[in-house]
Amino acid sequence: MIAGALLLAVTACGGSDSGGSGAASGGSKGKGTATAESKQSEAAVTIAPEDGAKSVDTSGALKVTAAKGKLTEVVVKDAKGTEIAGEISKDGATWTPSTHLASATKYQVHAVAEDSAGRKSAEDSDFTTLTPQNTFIGHFTPEDGSTVGVGMPFSLNFTRGITSPEDVEKAIKIKTEPAVEVEGHWFGNDRLDFRPEKYWKAGTKVTVDLNLNGVEGRPGVYGEQAKTVSFTIGRNQVSVVDAKKLTMKVMRDGKVVKTIPVTTGKAGMETWNGQMVISEKHVVTRMNGETVGYGGEYDIKDVPHALRLTTSGTFLHGNYWAGGAFGSYNASHGCIGLRDVRGGWDKGAPAAWFFNNSMLGDVVVVKNSNDRTVDPDNGLNGWNMSWEKWKA
Repeated sequence: MIAGALLLAVTACGGSDSGGSGAASGGSKGKGTATAESKQSEAAVTIAPEDGAKSVDTSGALKVTAAKGKLTEVVVKDAKGTEIAGEISKDGATWTPSTHLASATKYQVHAVAEDSAGRKSAEDSDFTTLTPQNTFIGHFTPEDGSTVGVGMPFSLNFTRGITSPEDVEKAIKIKTEPAVEVEGHWFGNDRLDFRPEKYWKAGTKVTVDLNLNGVEGRPGVYGEQAKTVSFTIGRNQVSVVDAKKLTMKVMRDGKVVKTIPVTTGKAGMETWNGQMVISEKHVVTRMNGETVGYGGEYDIKDVPHALRLTTSGTFLHGNYWAGGAFGSYNASHGCIGLRDVRGGWDKGAPAAWFFNNSMLGDVVVVKNSNDRTVDPDNGLNGWNMSWEKWKA
């Protein structure tokens, strides 16, 4: 009986060790740990810059990577909820933004990656970009909401010389309806013009997105514009001045609607040849020879119906002092003169008619002058450059 009792006791102890409450608790803990480990993703997401970073560069600093897994989602938004476009690499290892970031802006990053078993891992972060000490903007033409002629380029004159032209040009997007290829061309380091290969088609709608905020145009100098500019191309008017025949044929959609007698530059002061775009209109303006290198040869304070064709001072304008020169001989200092009256009151005068039937962006072509072709950057006159050179 004693031996049996001892055997029972041993059995009881053994049963308690393997099936009692202590053993059951230990077994349950081991199974739970294995399950938790099996649900945890091996993928690790890293976001640069680090969470809470300040004064972050607007280009090159933002990058999201995944180790032991592939990125499946990356969302970067500014404080207004605007999402920043970006792309996940084919191998899923990295995400980089497709554009620069705005300056002095807080961004939030949310990234998700999956490991080989499809288990997800997520990471969130935020950072703030730098506030620049030096900035630049681009003064542009034509004005937002305007209707212009078929020769009008979209022209930007920057307030600082640009040493990173590719970054600046990349930040400018142009869309047209109907669609047409539009290319930019730099004149020096502070002017960028955009145009199609040929004159715009009448009725074309042009939209320009200036995403320059945060673009480092030169070391330590950042753009501050984020603006959309839209303009519409009006009817097609191209006028051809023949400096030998002393006529100007005004054409709408390729058809002559009016022929006007003119006078152009006299010997030694010939008018430029080439395609020139009307860039300014003045009902009355002053013309002084001192401003264009002709000394005190003339100073006319009330020139009527003046249309600027070049930066250097070529105008097509009303002329009330040339007598019988129109259609007969060349008498100007390089401008194109049309008969007018002092004060411009006669609406029937050729200069008044042309002024009232012209808009900014219309083209005036001069041919058969004894001078050379106007430089493409002398006014909005890039049409005097071949398409191949323009794109180059």
